[in-house]
Amino acid sequence: MRRLLALPLYLLLLSLSACALLPNRDPLNVNVVGFEPLPSQDMEVRFAVKIRVQNPNETAIDYNGLALDLEVNGQPLASGVSDQSGTIARFSDTVLTVPVSVSAFSVLRQTLGLSQTQTLNNVPYVLRGKLAGGLFGTLRFVDSGKLSLPGPNVPPR
Repeated sequence: MRRLLALPLYLLLLSLSACALLPNRDPLNVNVVGFEPLPSQDMEVRFAVKIRVQNPNETAIDYNGLALDLEVNGQPLASGVSDQSGTIARFSDTVLTVPVSVSAFSVLRQTLGLSQTQTLNNVPYVLRGKLAGGLFGTLRFVDSGKLSLPGPNVPPR
């Protein structure tokens, strides 16, 4: 009977020691570097989000999938996935492109969220994502900042 009671304790200690064997990695540095329009369907807009992913670690990162969620002005706007795979070498970076979709309802929600006085400059965004890499290799990341959309060229007075 005592052995049956000790079994959960042994399993707990074993699982804790397994966590200690996982590699200690620094978080990825991710920045949005561009947007490109893509062919769209009736009630959606599609574009490619380009992100620069920097690996500040001593070991390469192998990935086999990528997912993104883009929030603008505190509201969900776009999401996308890609089954691309590759390796980001140690102390290196790469630019990844992920197609994302924006539904008409997301655009409507964003439009209603803008006040009459708010411009399209310095609109806050948050990009959340993950690089899939197997059971313990998935790496999550977050990038945030402000979007400034180019406006008409007005000559100085």
